[in-house]
Amino acid sequence: MEKVKQIIKNKWFKFSVAAIFYLAWVIWLQSWWWLLGLIVIFDIYITKKVKWAFWKKRYKEGEKRNTWLDWLDAAIFALIAATFIRIFFIEAYVIPTPSMEKSLLVGDYLFVSKIAYGPKMPNTPLSLPLVHNQISLFGKQLKPYSELIKSDYKRIKGFGHVKRNDIVVFNFPNGDTVIKQMPNEDYHRQVRFYGRERILQTQDIIVRPVDKKDNYVKRCVGLPDDSLEVRHGVVHINGQAENPVPGIQYRYKVATKGTEINSLIMDKIGVSLVDRDYDSYSSSYPELPLTAEMDKQIEALGNVISVTRNETPAESGSPLVIFPFDKRYAWSEDNFGPLWIPRKGATINLTVDNLPLYARIITAYENNNLRVQDSTIYINEQPVVSYTFKMDYYFMMGDNRNNSADSRFWGFVPEDHIVGKASFTWFSSDKDKSFPKNIRWNRMFKRIK
Repeated sequence: MEKVKQIIKNKWFKFSVAAIFYLAWVIWLQSWWWLLGLIVIFDIYITKKVKWAFWKKRYKEGEKRNTWLDWLDAAIFALIAATFIRIFFIEAYVIPTPSMEKSLLVGDYLFVSKIAYGPKMPNTPLSLPLVHNQISLFGKQLKPYSELIKSDYKRIKGFGHVKRNDIVVFNFPNGDTVIKQMPNEDYHRQVRFYGRERILQTQDIIVRPVDKKDNYVKRCVGLPDDSLEVRHGVVHINGQAENPVPGIQYRYKVATKGTEINSLIMDKIGVSLVDRDYDSYSSSYPELPLTAEMDKQIEALGNVISVTRNETPAESGSPLVIFPFDKRYAWSEDNFGPLWIPRKGATINLTVDNLPLYARIITAYENNNLRVQDSTIYINEQPVVSYTFKMDYYFMMGDNRNNSADSRFWGFVPEDHIVGKASFTWFSSDKDKSFPKNIRWNRMFKRIK
């Protein structure tokens, strides 16, 4: 045992273990410049010429320890470790909106796996740790990152790829431009409604790189090379209806005999307070979001006359709201498509008619100049009749199908926007209730499906 202790304490043994782990990380990263870090590790364990932890005091035997320096050392180590884990392995998020109910609830705290699809390396490496795209300081919203150094898209190897029905966290594709006064509004939608010139004259604009766009969480319903269509609210992939997901909910009109449904019953069924909008004039709930199971429970109530699912016909969809924002495509959130989802390396015939579907991919996501003149399409000033895609794309939808800003409203999600896979909820709090009843114990450390 004593010999083992001596081996463990040996500086060459410590260096060898650290070097092996570091080499494994560099091989995973596949960025060979990081091999220079072995020089630092060698100095830390063997030569000890440089004081890399300059903030850390080296105490002499019997010298009193400085508590503040010890706390500083612990804090710096924790910060470095947390940043490393956040970039390469797992990151915590909270659900702020009901777009994924009832699969994910408002107030769910979840961990997102970065290694499920492979960690995406930061496009803006000069950034304050543990913050995303803004911080509050002295009442002002400041940018916590610098674009002096920018990196191209790179994803290192993970355990797999995005699969159909995965719940995915990704950077909001339309979040490249943000209105400072209305950060939660879709800038491109505002431009369609009010015109770009008016927005630029009256609002302050923020431009964000890919990795600093807001994070969204949705279910992946369409993969690269899929043909997707939504018929009467049901997603069809390559002509086949999707497998039902228990958490998916739609809006229903629930007619009653003149009285509201008891609030205790609503609690038991799982209807949120914010959704219980009862219209006494028509004796109904005009838009009650329900899953298939909740629908059955509501229909069985004695004071309920009928439960009818609401649906927006295709011709009722607005080209200002529904992708691809063109009058030639009479689509709505409940009747959408058919739409082919681009695959990396695939080539399509490009026409003036199908250009609205793929124009943003060509320009914003794959960085080309695009214009149309006399029915001829020009990309980078060259006339073209076809286009080859440089990335894979995905189609994302919220499980709260009639209350979700998703791909039906802004289009495809590029592969370089994928952040990770939602793995499990570690805590959940119901804002409609007070402590301790607000804690959803049944969702603690629950695996996300």
